[in-house]
Order: sequence, then C-alpha cells, then structure tokens
Amino acid sequence: MRPKVVALGGGHGLAATLTALRKITDAITAIVTVADNGGSSGRLRKEFAIFPPGDLRMALAALCSDDEWGRSWAEIMQYRFTSEGTLNGHPVGNLLLAALWDRDEDPVAGLDRVASLLKVIGRVLPMAAEPLDIEATFLTSVGHLVVRGQAEVATAKGKLESLRILPENPLARPEALDAIADAEWITMGPGSWFSSVLPHLLIPAQREALEKAGAKKIVLLNLDAHPNWTGNEYAGYTPEEHLGLIAHYAPNMRCDFVVADTSVVRDLSALKQQVTQMGGELVVDDLRKAPGSVHHDDEKLTAVFRNIMTNTLIG
Repeated sequence: MRPKVVALGGGHGLAATLTALRKITDAITAIVTVADNGGSSGRLRKEFAIFPPGDLRMALAALCSDDEWGRSWAEIMQYRFTSEGTLNGHPVGNLLLAALWDRDEDPVAGLDRVASLLKVIGRVLPMAAEPLDIEATFLTSVGHLVVRGQAEVATAKGKLESLRILPENPLARPEALDAIADAEWITMGPGSWFSSVLPHLLIPAQREALEKAGAKKIVLLNLDAHPNWTGNEYAGYTPEEHLGLIAHYAPNMRCDFVVADTSVVRDLSALKQQVTQMGGELVVDDLRKAPGSVHHDDEKLTAVFRNIMTNTLIG
C-alpha cells in the first residue's frame, strides 16, 4: 500500500499527522498554513517580508527520513539558539529557509532544496502564493472583539463569529492544487482550529479543489476540543461545533471519516449526527500519548490511518 496523501494544517498538529503518515506511505504532500506572526517566524517575516518559516520547518522535520542522516538533520532544523543577542529564539531551520528565500529563490524551490538536503519523505508546500494574516471577530461578554494575527486569534477568548484571511482571496500555489487533485486521501487537523485548520478553507481555489477532489477525506479532531477544557481557542467548543465550522466554510466538502479521541466525546449521538450530515463515518479510539496529554501518539495515529485506508481498499 502506497497511497497518495495530502495533509493540511500547521504547527504541532500537522507534524503529528505527518509523523504517523510517513510510516504508511512516502507519497505525502504537506500543505502548510502561512500566517504565523509570532516568535521567530514573526520576527523573520517582519524583517525580510518572507513566508513565516516555522510551520514549514516543522513539517520538513517531521518528514525527515528515519536513517541517521534524516534524524540528525531533523534535530538540527529544530535546534533553537539561546543567547542574549539577536539570534535568541531562532531555530536553525527558520534561518536556513529565510536565507534561501532572501536570495530571491522561489519559496517552493527553496522548500524543495531543503527537502532534498534532509532526504524528506514527500513534499512540503505553502497553502498560498503569498504570506497571509488571519483576522477574526469574537463575541465576548463585553461585546464584539476583532483580533488580527495567528498567535492572537489562537489565544483569543469568546465565540467565533467570523474568520478572514488577509489579503482577501489570495492565490493558491498551483503545486498544492495539483496535489489535491491527484490525492487518494486528504487529512485535516489536528491543530489550532481557527488559525491552522480552517484557514485552508478560506482560499477560494483551494476550497474549490477540496470540494471537487475525488480523494477520501479524514478530519482529525483535537484532544482538547471539549467545553470543560480551558485550552485557548477551544474553551466552550464541542467536537461537533468544530465540525460545524468546517461545514460552514466548505459546505460542499464531504468528510468521509472523522477521528476523535475517546476522552473528548461527551455527546456521542450529537457527534455522530454532525458527522453523518457531512457524509462521513465516525472513528473513536484512544489516541493520546498518555492520560491527560494534549498530544497525539504517532503510533496510535498510524494504526488508525492504516485501519481506515486498508478497510476502505478492501471494501
């Protein structure tokens, strides 16, 4: 089995998905959010007017080969300087990507060059042809709050009323659209729902490609997507509400499988109903690294992916 898989997302959530998928197939394309404005990425983006490299770097590191060369380069890419000077907080991988892009290399060509150096399994692409910003409106106890910036949106409190990317209607990368059209499987999540997952549906050409794609789609829900949890943007949201947001922003996109950890399912009937409305099947399993952890176990994720893909092929 060597299925062609496209994985959408950003940050640690996408990295977890990629780590699990690379144990099943080497035909992986990661399409990564490019709106980060915090930390090292924000500093480099402001100084050089380039794509924020952080999420792209993490995707590259997650797809490094499992031999000594790949593992050592993954560690080097993730190594973060600690100093009293201007390098403080910058990962090596961010600086490497910034250097390639600053010398006028096409962003995708630069990513492909680094992928070749790292012996990356698959390919890493930006989700848009230019860097983006995220803006959201939340309803709070004191009224409406407009928040701009990926880091700010990801930590805002309140009920999401609208989500936008700036500039509006950006172009998608043709390589990403081709990968979506050619895919057999497409995954979304886990990750920051408002700032890493939903933005993929706000690029018109990419949303249309996802709605038209013949690939089976798998949505992976977060581990802290429950109203009794206090995890940043997820406080007050249920798993079915997260799915409802996908349906709102991409009403014509079918979700064939929705994967949830057992601990976040409180109203099984409501969740099943939402999944059915989106044309899918609910898969509930133990996916945590450890009790109370907010990180997926990559071995458990691999097993779920393999089971879904194998059973679908047999069926």
